[in-house]
Amino acid sequence: MKKIIPIVLFFFALSAHTIAQIDLISSRYSVEKLKTILIPQAEYTPFPKLNDRQAWAAADEEMMKTYLDEAEKYLKFEWPYIPATKSLSIVRTGNRSEYETISFNKRKVLGTLLLAEIYENKGRFLDQIIDGIWSVCEESWWGVPAHLPGEPEYAGLVDVSDPFVDLFAAETATFLAWIDYFLGEKLNAVSPQIRKRIYDETNKRIFEPVMQKAHWWMGDKFGGRLVPNNWNPWICSNWLNAALLLEKDDTRRAGMVYKITEVLDQFVNPYPEDGGCDEGPSYWGAAAASLFDNLAMLNDASNGAFQYVFENEKIKNMGRYIYRAQISEDYFLNFADADPKPGMDGSLIYRYGKAIGDEAMMAFGAYYARKKDLGIGRFHYFRNFYELYLQDELAKAEKRLPFPQQVWLPNLQVMVARDFEGKTDGFFVAAKGGHNAESHNHNDIGNFVVFYDGLPLLIDVGRGTYTKKTFSNRRYEIWYNCSDYHNLPSVNGQTQSPGRQFQARNVSYQSSPQGVQFSLDLAKAYPDEAGIDSLKRQINYLAGKQVELMDIFDLKQAGQLAEHFMTVYPCALAKPGQLHIHYQDENKNPKDFILFYDTNKLSAKIEQIALKTEEDQGIIQKWGDRIYRITFAALHPQKKDEIKFLLKAK
Repeated sequence: MKKIIPIVLFFFALSAHTIAQIDLISSRYSVEKLKTILIPQAEYTPFPKLNDRQAWAAADEEMMKTYLDEAEKYLKFEWPYIPATKSLSIVRTGNRSEYETISFNKRKVLGTLLLAEIYENKGRFLDQIIDGIWSVCEESWWGVPAHLPGEPEYAGLVDVSDPFVDLFAAETATFLAWIDYFLGEKLNAVSPQIRKRIYDETNKRIFEPVMQKAHWWMGDKFGGRLVPNNWNPWICSNWLNAALLLEKDDTRRAGMVYKITEVLDQFVNPYPEDGGCDEGPSYWGAAAASLFDNLAMLNDASNGAFQYVFENEKIKNMGRYIYRAQISEDYFLNFADADPKPGMDGSLIYRYGKAIGDEAMMAFGAYYARKKDLGIGRFHYFRNFYELYLQDELAKAEKRLPFPQQVWLPNLQVMVARDFEGKTDGFFVAAKGGHNAESHNHNDIGNFVVFYDGLPLLIDVGRGTYTKKTFSNRRYEIWYNCSDYHNLPSVNGQTQSPGRQFQARNVSYQSSPQGVQFSLDLAKAYPDEAGIDSLKRQINYLAGKQVELMDIFDLKQAGQLAEHFMTVYPCALAKPGQLHIHYQDENKNPKDFILFYDTNKLSAKIEQIALKTEEDQGIIQKWGDRIYRITFAALHPQKKDEIKFLLKAK
């Protein structure tokens, strides 16, 4: 008999787990067709050539002068080599920052020198650029030790006979490709060996490896995850950039472009329809934004042949996520490894919003366009050239922050609610369901945050400094990755476990003008040892008044039971059943919030987290040395129980 799948269950499975394969980007044009629609390499002019001084006179003067002033500091820059022992640090001490600081700074210097030479066009920076090219080309690897395979034969050093492509190897190719594009004739006048080496090294380190062997970031399965992370579009954007600019064989060039479209579809196909980025807003700039980079370059190189992609609703939602996840001008949702205060690339966001016809996103991008350091940034170097020619348009554009009053992302299972549309006044509440195999995962199913007047009240601590431990089998030895350092319960001495099988069930979201009710069952987020039959968490947000949390337990056995809350403010037990959080507004004016609890069921403990490890230094940079954990321990644990908390202003 033919099996009938209930339609409701089918649609849930489709939306939450197995997005249909549609190959939006690669299915329209075959490699043969691409050969006919791509602008040939010899004619490809994404930005004015160096000798088109009239066109360069239209570039933003303030930005170009800033680059020139910065580049003059580097006229006597000593190009450092990177000792093997710096690479070995990743296995010896777990430190990754010493190597990366040297590597990233070399590329920043090189990119700044290029922009200064374009602006001045006198050859004053040319020798330094040539030295930089040579120094980078003589590095054993363009990537970073933290991205080396974990097999013992590597042990902190790359196998130079078998190159592979990571994020920063691909980034390096972009810097060299733009130098070749703008300064090719000047380099040839010095020696044809310079451009030859740029191509040969890029071909050996990037083009051949990505065309000849599969890399893990190309596929649709990432360690059991259903959705690839930012490596896919981020690397593709740099690979595409280098291929379009450097590869003179147009047949080979079209082959690389076609493969890039196939790889990008492995990112887009399983991406949730709601556009939610499980890596968070600070990684959106390398995930959905990098996808946009690819699409923008594909359009530039094909006279707009890929414009149709922007008509797709998923692609639109992927862009909109960045303003849907905003808390206040500075703060954004930081579930998992995301940063609480990520920098916004306003011009990139504006361009994405314009491509999808979203006025709110355009206004959001225009708002941030001048609110950043005018330096070239650490990554995504090609974005600087687009920004140079966008300033007049940005100056005239509407500038505002949308601050949607309510947002529900059903695939990502994230909710957002605030007291007022378009304002940060009053309460902001966000909560998540999901599973514990998300990209940059923390064990945090059911976690929620509360802000007031745009400032943190109950927080997600987020991530600290990345070390070797961060992306190893010791990841969950780091305290801030674990559920008992989120706003979550511990049950019978157990915390949540990592893995795709540890997930939310029965997720429900209901909204009205008066507020939001969000509920889910956390039982399957915990290991069997926790002995949970069901653990229903319900968050009731009443706009302008309060936030209520209710956890309903049905346990196999009654052992230890504790509820945890994280904050950045000192707390005090003011009177029985009332814990005061000593919040301060932006002017440091005090305003207490009361966390009400049942003293017949719970005892309260307040501790300031000691921040001492290398990983903790990143926490200090983001929040300061002021992380507090409030723990409510059950006095008389029961198999069936209901625990309530109420948070409101004093």
